[in-house]
Amino acid sequence: MDLRSYIKTIGIGIITGFVNGFFGSGGGIIVVPALEGMMKFEKHEAHATAIGVILPLSILSAILYMRNGSLPKGYLSWITLGGAAGGYIGAKCLPKISTPWLHKIFGVVMIIAAVRMIGL
Repeated sequence: MDLRSYIKTIGIGIITGFVNGFFGSGGGIIVVPALEGMMKFEKHEAHATAIGVILPLSILSAILYMRNGSLPKGYLSWITLGGAAGGYIGAKCLPKISTPWLHKIFGVVMIIAAVRMIGL
């Protein structure tokens, strides 16, 4: 990897980490398109890499939120259990979905999230 690629990769990481920490999640909406567009990752590679990137970011963010008292501990274990089950199912399904369908599904999920966030 050349210097330019390192700089792009670190920039993607900084922005992804900020979005994940600030919004409590959502770094995938940054890292997937960035890896596909800027780093020329294949779509399946970008999605799989996003999962690997988001886990440590989420753990760090959760620790900081817990220290602030912003994390409702009573729900954390149940949500984590469900999230682990969903993550396993999603990781098993990802290789079975064609690239065009993966792109469409991801786009629809991003649109739905955007519409919900702006309150339409």
